Amino acid sequence: MSYTKLLSMSLCLALAFTTLVPLARADERDQLTKLNFTQPVEIPGQVLPAGSYWFVLQTDDSNREVVQIYSDDWSQLYATLQTIPTQRSQPTDQTEVRFAERPHSQPEALLRWYYPGFRTGHEFVYPNSNKRELQQDGKQDVLAAPTL
Repeated sequence: MSYTKLLSMSLCLALAFTTLVPLARADERDQLTKLNFTQPVEIPGQVLPAGSYWFVLQTDDSNREVVQIYSDDWSQLYATLQTIPTQRSQPTDQTEVRFAERPHSQPEALLRWYYPGFRTGHEFVYPNSNKRELQQDGKQDVLAAPTL
């Protein structure tokens, strides 16, 4: 193989590597996750109807705890929510969400969201009037297979 052909192939591989590596890490940075709810779900300030939603972490380095929730087709931003970091004992290879069980007449409240492979997740901040009620309710963990 000639030197120019070898050099050309090396440059192509280097270019492909530098182009594809940032794409592979993009999901970890913004933690883009599609969640499907079969029933209405409460988030701070509102109730989301049953359906599919995109959860994405804002990529602002000064505040890594802002979660945005979009409609399935990205046409509507439902919420921009400040969260606080929360820890789980072991990371899993699936998305994990935690709900507070509520009386049958009320939708379950989304408490925490964990991205696959991470121990640190995002705890949603509810108004003080809701905190006592949510803390008293039993908690339910749900693992979800990644959907992209």
